[in-house]
Amino acid sequence: MSDAEVSIVIVLYNCQEWIRRCLDSIPAALADRTAEIVVVDNASADSSADIVAAEYPEVMLLRNTSNLGFAGAVNQGVAASSAPWVLLLNPDTEAQPEAFARLLTFAESMPGRGIYGGRTLRSDLSVEPSSCWALPTIWSSATFALGLSTVFARSRLFDPESMGSWQRDSVREVGMVTGCLLLTPRTVWDELHGLDERYFVYGEDADFAARARDRGYRPTITPDAAVIHEIGISSADGGSKTTLLLAGKITYARTHLPGPFAVYLLRVGVALRALGARITGRGTKWRVAWSRRESWWDGFPEQRR
Repeated sequence: MSDAEVSIVIVLYNCQEWIRRCLDSIPAALADRTAEIVVVDNASADSSADIVAAEYPEVMLLRNTSNLGFAGAVNQGVAASSAPWVLLLNPDTEAQPEAFARLLTFAESMPGRGIYGGRTLRSDLSVEPSSCWALPTIWSSATFALGLSTVFARSRLFDPESMGSWQRDSVREVGMVTGCLLLTPRTVWDELHGLDERYFVYGEDADFAARARDRGYRPTITPDAAVIHEIGISSADGGSKTTLLLAGKITYARTHLPGPFAVYLLRVGVALRALGARITGRGTKWRVAWSRRESWWDGFPEQRR
């Protein structure tokens, strides 16, 4: 049994360019707090896991022989840890000094919220808004289908999941905290049975937040806990990431939104974007996503460990 205050769980997949920066930033981010660090390698093809094994003996490294997906690897890492707080952290992050200490203090000062997050920044320290979003709704699915969320990006009305132009610079209750920086009490984690492993990657954090909200928890962020986050370092481009994102969105819609309408709207949105890409020659990812629609049309497979 660890005496640490927080278990930091990092899922590693082909992130050799960032893992040192991530792990090296943790001591200063913790300040006077104590942590155990668990890194779960999802069968990286690069030297990510070897770097951790050779240079960070204090880290518990779990090596998988196949890619279990983000949710599966997170659950594996949390199960191997024991601290009263669980902190999910992406490997493509660099925590700012005292970020984790501030996040823990903030969570302790606001008990009962269930899920806590911070602020994500780009490398130039400008705001990168992906630390949190509003949860998907029928309306947000409709704005996607009609292209309004693209034409009026960051509009509170027509791009509601973005939460408008809010710079993540104030304490606020949010729909969801993303898994790149997510703190929760272990009691809440256990109550919710961790992440739903149907979500191979993308959508699992929205599902986790929705299930938490159903139980009365209110995810909240503080701007005082900041990390630099490089989006998509571990994700493929050229349409593959988009198909995974869509599978997550479809799975979430089927699970949490009433009736089939949101699913239909998401499919229509992709079809129209693919058509636009064919006409204009721009937006290759949508043409690729449409050509691979069998991989996301019905979401991720209906299974959970």
